[in-house]
Amino acid sequence: MTLKQQLTEDMKTAMRGGDKHRLGVIRLMLAAIKQREVDERIELDDVQVLSVLEKMLKQRKDSVSQYAAAHREDLADVERAEMVVIETYLPAKLGDDEIDALITAAIAETGASSPRDMGKVVAAVKEKAAGRADMGVVSGRVKARLAG
Repeated sequence: MTLKQQLTEDMKTAMRGGDKHRLGVIRLMLAAIKQREVDERIELDDVQVLSVLEKMLKQRKDSVSQYAAAHREDLADVERAEMVVIETYLPAKLGDDEIDALITAAIAETGASSPRDMGKVVAAVKEKAAGRADMGVVSGRVKARLAG
């Protein structure tokens, strides 16, 4: 079963169970997936669906920080609740040791030796860690590793 099919089944289950919050978030996810499919005129596979969900999660993290800065905890709590539902569909995050191992392998694979090669290394790690690592963190670690 694809991730998109799983979302559709979970939407039906939430409808039957009367879980309005979960239903609303799943509908938002399906709408974002459908929007990208329509915009790009393609059928998304699981990797592309994961990228849509990661983008939604990132948007909510940004919203939470902005709401918290504006002292609107009520709105921040809504975003946090949506994040919990979205995270259930994302794969388990990699640990620090696993990320470091991927970076080491990518550096060896690409032959990177200076900060100029950072893009190649990050691209190689992104390919292997699809949806399982925060690429901002990975980028910072790659930069530190290549700088010294």
